[in-house]
Amino acid sequence: MIFKAFTKPQLIKYIISGTAFGWFLGCFFILRNFGVEANLAWPDALAYTGVFLAGVFVLEIIFGFYMPKGRNSWLLFSIPLVLSFVGVLVHKMILQWLFSEEIFYLELLQESFYLRWAFLAVPEILVAVIALVISRLELQEETQKREATINQLSREAELTSIRQQLQPHFLFNSLNSISALVVSQPQKAREMVLQLSDFLRGTIRKDHKEWVSLEEELGYLKMYLDIERVRFGHRLHVEIDSGELSEELRLPQLLVQPLLENAIKHGLYGLTGDVDIQVKAFKEQNYLMIQIANPFDEESTPSSGVGFGLSSVKRRLELLFGRTDLLKTDSNAGRFTVTLKIPQLK
Repeated sequence: MIFKAFTKPQLIKYIISGTAFGWFLGCFFILRNFGVEANLAWPDALAYTGVFLAGVFVLEIIFGFYMPKGRNSWLLFSIPLVLSFVGVLVHKMILQWLFSEEIFYLELLQESFYLRWAFLAVPEILVAVIALVISRLELQEETQKREATINQLSREAELTSIRQQLQPHFLFNSLNSISALVVSQPQKAREMVLQLSDFLRGTIRKDHKEWVSLEEELGYLKMYLDIERVRFGHRLHVEIDSGELSEELRLPQLLVQPLLENAIKHGLYGLTGDVDIQVKAFKEQNYLMIQIANPFDEESTPSSGVGFGLSSVKRRLELLFGRTDLLKTDSNAGRFTVTLKIPQLK
C-alpha cells in the first residue's frame, strides 16, 4: 500500500536501503553508548534492523489486502503492536542463543525488552497510519475519476440527444413542405426530396464527435439553403461572407445550421417581402466568430429569441466548452443578430 505511492521502482529501492542503513547506524551507536562492545553491537543492530524491515513488509502485505475501517479501526494500532512485540521477542531469542555466555549483554537485552518494543512499535504504527492516508487518497482519486467519467458520459449522451433532435426537427419541416408541393408543384417536390437526401447522406455518416473545417460546414449550409430555396423561392436571399483565413478554422459539425434555420424561420414567417440574411465568418484572436443577421417583425417576434435552434446550440456549447458566454443575441432596428464564438482547440 505504501510502496504504491512511489511510481518508480528504483526510488523504492533507494528509500528502503536508506531507511535500513539509517536504522542500523542508529541502533549501533545507541548500543555503543550503553557500553556494548562493537562485536556485540553490530549483530544486535543488524538483527533489529531485519526485524524492523520484516515488520514493515508484513504491514505492507496486510494493509495491501485489507484496510480497517469504521469499527475495525483499532486494528491499525493493535496489528503493529502485536507485530512489533513478536519481532522484539524473536530478536531477543536469536541473540540469547548466539551470545549465551555474555552475561552483561544478556542482562541489557532483558532490561531493554520493553524499550525495544516501544522503539519498534512507534514507527510501525506510523507506517499503518501512512497506509491509511494513502488508501483514503487513492479512494478519493478513484471517486473523482469515476465522477469525471460519469459526467463525461452524461455530456456525450446529452450532446447525442441534442444532435438527434436537430435532424428530425429540420426533417419534419422539410417533409411538410414536400407534402404541400406534391400536388401543386410535383417537380419542385421531387427536387426537394433529392436535395434532402443528399444533405442527410452527407451529415448522418459523420461522427458527431468529429470537428469539421469551416469550409465543410459552409458546404452543408449551402446544401441546406438549396432545400430552403425550393420552399421559399425568390423571397430568400442569403449572403455568406468568409475570409480566407477562416477557411482553415474548425468547429463542431452542424453547429451553425440550427441558427440559420432559426434566422430563416423568424425572417420569412414574420415578413411578407424579400428577406436578406447575412452570414459572416471571421477569426478574432483564438476564436472563430460567426454572425448571422436576419430581419424580423418587432411587433410579432420576440427579440430575445428563445427558439429550439438557439437553445440547442447554446446548450451544446455549454456541454462542449463549459461556458455560457459563447452565444450572444442582439436586436436593433428590426434586425436580429446572433454572434457565435467557437474556441479553436490547439
